[in-house]
Amino acid sequence: MTTTPTTATAPTTTTSFASASDNRAQKPQVQVLADGVFGYISEFDPNCGFVVADDHVVVIDTRPTPRMARDFIADIRSVTDKPVRFIVLTHYHAVRVMGASAFTDAQAIIASNGTAGWVRERGQADFDSEVGRFPRLFAGVEEVPGLTVPTLTFDNEMSLWLGGGRELRLMGLGRGHSGGDTVAWLPDCGVLFSGDVVENHCGVYAGDAYLHDWRKTLDATLALRPRTLVPGRGAVLRTEAACAEAIGLTKEFITTLLDSVKAGVDRGEGLRACFERAEAAMTPRFGDWPVFQHVLPFDVSRAYDELSGIEHPVVWTAERDRELWQVLRG
Repeated sequence: MTTTPTTATAPTTTTSFASASDNRAQKPQVQVLADGVFGYISEFDPNCGFVVADDHVVVIDTRPTPRMARDFIADIRSVTDKPVRFIVLTHYHAVRVMGASAFTDAQAIIASNGTAGWVRERGQADFDSEVGRFPRLFAGVEEVPGLTVPTLTFDNEMSLWLGGGRELRLMGLGRGHSGGDTVAWLPDCGVLFSGDVVENHCGVYAGDAYLHDWRKTLDATLALRPRTLVPGRGAVLRTEAACAEAIGLTKEFITTLLDSVKAGVDRGEGLRACFERAEAAMTPRFGDWPVFQHVLPFDVSRAYDELSGIEHPVVWTAERDRELWQVLRG
């Protein structure tokens, strides 16, 4: 494993900030998706997965801390005793990648070049920010030895051949949830691990997004015609129609966000007024989705920036998080 030394501890939080008051435990469950293909699925925490090859296992995302990753490893062991040799990162957010050091047999951490750049640019700030936003998801954070650094990267596409002619194809279909999103596609069985490119009836986090590009990336995702889809959050979709619906709903969320904030920007409104406009437009349709109230301030802030001509997402820090929350939720 390659790590960059870092430290983080959960800051003092209040019940009013982000998801700091969320203490509802969720136990992920192994779900069979196809022969040798498994999801590691929570009710609405970030999903992971794994694929069993001829003589090893490929893990897709790792959970937020080594302690939580050890539970994942134990559940993999309930299926197979083959060693985990490869870790695939769908993108870089701390809740998905900081458990990597627990996979001591892994030979490579694979990610897109965009994700590798993300680690260099904002990995530490992202770590500090996310621990403060969602402390429940960082049980055992003190064990994290450093930033999870990819050791094998690719530009647009690469394939892992798993034996028996099975291909796990890693693809960057375009910018979206982040600047380095990767989907993991098994053409032989139609299973897609989308990372946070697609959500299933859960709040869509867009604080680090490229919102206009994301809609095109979703069109490219739909063109794969997945028959089974593991979304970033939410239940597995198990028919082609259900997969298409989830992709469409994610696009609808992003479009509603952009349209409502644009209406405010076009009228010269400030961030607070644009937030109120977006909240009014989105709550009737999406307000009962898990983490909607958590993500919306960050989403509106990013939409406001992008519509104001700021191409790349501004780095989030723990201080910036709380300042925004005070402005929009205070």
